Amino acid sequence: MAEINLFLLFLGSIGFDLLIGDPRFLIHPVQIIGFYIKKISDYLINSFGENKNILFWGGFFVAISTIGMSFGLGKLIELSYVNLGNHFFSGLFIFFGLSSCIAARGLISSVQEIAELIERKEINIQNKRIIKEKVQRIVSRDVRSSTIKHLLRSSTESLTENSVDGIFGPLFWIFIGIVLMRFSIFLPGPLSLGFSYKAISTLDSMIGYKYDYFRYLGFFSAKIEDIFTFIPSRLVLITLPLVSSKVNEYGSIIKKSYLDGKKYDSPNAGISQAIFAYISNIKLGGKSKYKNEIIEKPIINETGDNCNVEKIKLICQLILRLQFLWIIIFVLISLII
Repeated sequence: MAEINLFLLFLGSIGFDLLIGDPRFLIHPVQIIGFYIKKISDYLINSFGENKNILFWGGFFVAISTIGMSFGLGKLIELSYVNLGNHFFSGLFIFFGLSSCIAARGLISSVQEIAELIERKEINIQNKRIIKEKVQRIVSRDVRSSTIKHLLRSSTESLTENSVDGIFGPLFWIFIGIVLMRFSIFLPGPLSLGFSYKAISTLDSMIGYKYDYFRYLGFFSAKIEDIFTFIPSRLVLITLPLVSSKVNEYGSIIKKSYLDGKKYDSPNAGISQAIFAYISNIKLGGKSKYKNEIIEKPIINETGDNCNVEKIKLICQLILRLQFLWIIIFVLISLII
């Protein structure tokens, strides 16, 4: 009975995220996780910035402690919910907790807002500054000197990559937690795995870089994120064509996306960007500025169109369609096992 209620809470949390997003009256778990990561990371960098070994093992401590505390909190709430007989307040914590792990509305609305500002075609100095500020919030690259064309590409690349980190990765691990708790309440559950994945994703976005101190401090965080996003990114690869108009090109699109995606250093980011690029027929990759360094990423879908507002709208629709397909698949699997 508890696992059925957990699944219903899961479905409700997905709907809540799509309709409402993150309520402003609640502290988001990412804020707490981010505060903890920043405090310890700043201390390690300021105190031991020249010592690679301390940064390396300090990064290991930051990663393990952040994930461990996130998992422990989620597991504590799950056990409380089950042991108290599906207690209302514990269920409420699980409901809002699961919803906070999924970022569909927040991610899509952020990028759509940027697209709408560009679509107005009143790109004066003030509007361009506002657009750059909004793009900078969702990307790690430096967009201060970017053109509108580059801002559109940056937003699109963020949308396609973060759709896995922010939506499909959490959905996958939460569902795995529901399945595991059918066998034992002491196994990882939906909230403990959801919180853990959110911690992993936050670690990677804050310190999982390959420059300066982060090369050592964020090594473990980046590797852990690669491992836990490996399966979700490939599930997106093989399921996204099913909700597109190019389902009749299923095999060739997956093959081309996989080959282009493999060119990236990240085992996941390139693949998630590539499948969206081929289905929406856009070209991604190229030069971007990080700190004071220009980095040229491999080109994905060389013959594709440049990113534009209509392509962004299409990708947002594809994300929503794929989310509904995954929900249907989860329901069917739940009825079988």
